[in-house]
Amino acid sequence: MVVSQRGFNVEGHTLLAMISDARNFPWPLDIRIDHQNLGLKMASVVRMKLFTLDNRLVIRRIGILSEADRDGVLRSLRQLLP
Repeated sequence: MVVSQRGFNVEGHTLLAMISDARNFPWPLDIRIDHQNLGLKMASVVRMKLFTLDNRLVIRRIGILSEADRDGVLRSLRQLLP
């Protein structure tokens, strides 16, 4: 899931958070998301495992988080990076 703003992304890389299967062992700050509205096939969480990726490897957008899911992700990010 993209967590960086366009101003950062225009430099050639995007900051992302992992989306993981909700059945995996939980990590602190995991946020369960509405996977069906995103077109994901199974229950999922946004995991605060952050990484950068070259923009050439980002193929397409698959969906947009609901407002409630975005709020949850922002709360986790603020706890991780106060």
